Amino acid sequence: MSRKVLAIGGGENGRLGSDGTRFPYELANQDKEIIRLTGKEHPNFLLIAHSQPLERQEGYFQVMVDIYEKMYGCPCKDLKSDKLTDKEYVKSLIDWADIIFEGGGNTLDMIKLWKDTGFDKMLRQAWEDGKVMCGVSAGAICWFKECSSDSLKIKYGDDQPLIALNCLGFYDGLVVPHCDEGSRYEDAKEMLKNSNEVGIFLSNCCALEIVDDTYRLIMSDASYHNIEPYGLKAYYENGTYFEEKIDSSGEFKPLTNLYKKNIEEKKVKSFN
Repeated sequence: MSRKVLAIGGGENGRLGSDGTRFPYELANQDKEIIRLTGKEHPNFLLIAHSQPLERQEGYFQVMVDIYEKMYGCPCKDLKSDKLTDKEYVKSLIDWADIIFEGGGNTLDMIKLWKDTGFDKMLRQAWEDGKVMCGVSAGAICWFKECSSDSLKIKYGDDQPLIALNCLGFYDGLVVPHCDEGSRYEDAKEMLKNSNEVGIFLSNCCALEIVDDTYRLIMSDASYHNIEPYGLKAYYENGTYFEEKIDSSGEFKPLTNLYKKNIEEKKVKSFN
């Protein structure tokens, strides 16, 4: 079976803000590609949303129902975090799903929950079975070996640092979401000093799509964030920092290219 991941660096999904107004829906290109990857016109969509507290998971689900069911005609179900110990129930939902989507939130607690309950192994099996594994922010970075996470900020406040986490390891790389926001870019460069991984920095409205041994970027309009969306590949070699823009042509490239350290190329300036 073909193995597929679509990791979205960030972007708004039309959720309702605290003031009663709606954020824009920016990720239509990415959502349509997720559906296309299934090979079905109306695939089954499963939201897991475990990076959110249990009391917020239903609200997140309703936002995704507005997109996947009401806009694109996909049957939708969700798997809440308090059901993960019911293995038969969990398996029935995983078997039903064509798409498994994790949202944004607390990556640290989410990964711990998955490993404590064995759900991480079920996700790996689903990926190996050809289901489309996808998500935004925490739901993007979780599929890779390492990530940059704001989990401590979410739990304890904005004065906490960004941290590097070990994730599921379906693919190599230290993945950074929302790299156009705040200190994420500079902090990720510091994290790379202590990692042997290639950094994959994804801005809002930029998604990394991997199908078997190929990859490409999927972009959408990021004018709400006042940027042109982008992806960067970054790494240190012998104490020197190297960085290059990831090709945004939309053409699939060999996945090995994404992880190759092109140290013969000249050091480049920040694109942030």
